[in-house]
Amino acid sequence: QLQLVESGGGLVQPGGSLRLSCAASGFTLDYYAIGWFRQAPGKEREGLSCIDSSGGLTNYADSVKGRFTISRDNVKNTVYLQMTSLKPEDTAVYFCAVGGGYYSGSYCFYPAKYDHWGQGTQVTVSS
Repeated sequence: QLQLVESGGGLVQPGGSLRLSCAASGFTLDYYAIGWFRQAPGKEREGLSCIDSSGGLTNYADSVKGRFTISRDNVKNTVYLQMTSLKPEDTAVYFCAVGGGYYSGSYCFYPAKYDHWGQGTQVTVSS
């Protein structure tokens, strides 16, 4: 059964860092682009970043560019989102998803371009 599981969320103070993981089971991530999204209460799901199947191409939303870094380890079948300089407005449930392809433009951030989703991990940035 194809499954994505996010982990690494938690409570962190403003200015702090977290690394989220997106682990796949039931299939090999090697062939797929992966996207990271988040959703805060009462808001639409927001696309943050995506990475191509090899890890050589990445794309970031302006809201996280320079603070978040997406990467992948295909041996471990896992994609990561390193988050630094966290702000209270980063508080949300964070999701990873399998993409239909890698998009260097805005499609990277469209939830409709992604198929399988994880259940999400909560990130709370608060003092």
